[in-house]
Amino acid sequence: MKGNPLGDPHVRPIWVYVPPGYDDERDRRYPSVYVIQGYTGQVDMWRNRSAFRLNFPELADRLFAAGDAPPCILVWVDCWTSIGGSQFVDSPGTGRYHTYLCDEVVPWVDARYRTMASREHRGITGKSSGGYGAMVTPMLRPDLWGGFARQAGDARFEACYLPEFRVCARTRSKEYGGSYERFWEDFRSRPACSKGGDGELANEWAMAGCYSADPDGTVRLPFDLTTGELIPEVWDRWLAWDPVRMVPRYADALRSMRAIYIDAGVRDEYYLDLGADAFRRALEAIGVTDVSFELFDATHMSIEYRYPLSLHYLAERLTK
Repeated sequence: MKGNPLGDPHVRPIWVYVPPGYDDERDRRYPSVYVIQGYTGQVDMWRNRSAFRLNFPELADRLFAAGDAPPCILVWVDCWTSIGGSQFVDSPGTGRYHTYLCDEVVPWVDARYRTMASREHRGITGKSSGGYGAMVTPMLRPDLWGGFARQAGDARFEACYLPEFRVCARTRSKEYGGSYERFWEDFRSRPACSKGGDGELANEWAMAGCYSADPDGTVRLPFDLTTGELIPEVWDRWLAWDPVRMVPRYADALRSMRAIYIDAGVRDEYYLDLGADAFRRALEAIGVTDVSFELFDATHMSIEYRYPLSLHYLAERLTK
């Protein structure tokens, strides 16, 4: 990631969790599960907690210490950017985060920890934008990944992204004189997300930086900045990255997976339950039916209690 277009640090923290007993059985090797964050997430935020709730590292501790799942090595990866996220893809607008994850982090971990260093025993999981990355990364690199868990991940783009375009167009015109540069200048001068429209403006710019940046790094938004009208040629570039639409192109990769886990809350604010069901149906259409799928009663937020469920599923499937 040296020389990335945003000037973000190319040296990143990596957290590696070894399960109970790792130091006692020196010859034992373990499957690995890589954990990637949602939009605006950074690796140190995994230790954040809500009142009366365990965070993900603690939930993993409890899962493995109780013997409820086969032990795994967990790897928390940082692919944050100064515009909030990378979607874990390579882009001239943000940097080569897909390559970083696959070609730098994975070999680094396998060289230093007792992993079962083959794709059959390596999985990836994430929520929200991390759920998006968990879907597309194995499609793009089935040589490295044998399973994934998608929790409330971005999919069915017309449902999760398109409704925000009108908010961006109105807020940008009303608050910033039609200038995205003025928005970013104002956004960085005050507490982030302290004005209406902040989330939508930042999110859609970040997504455009990942899905529709030109080779020179110029970010192309898929909607008219005044009216919110779709720009079809740019929107089509986004749709090419929609996991639901990617399924037919990567059918062989998906058929080779040993584990696919899909879930979302039925009250998800971004309607990612619709994307979950659409992704499941697309998999079914290519003959992939051995899938763990659940829609549960929750919103997009505070669903960390679901993480052990997907981790348990991956641990069992990737250990065999």
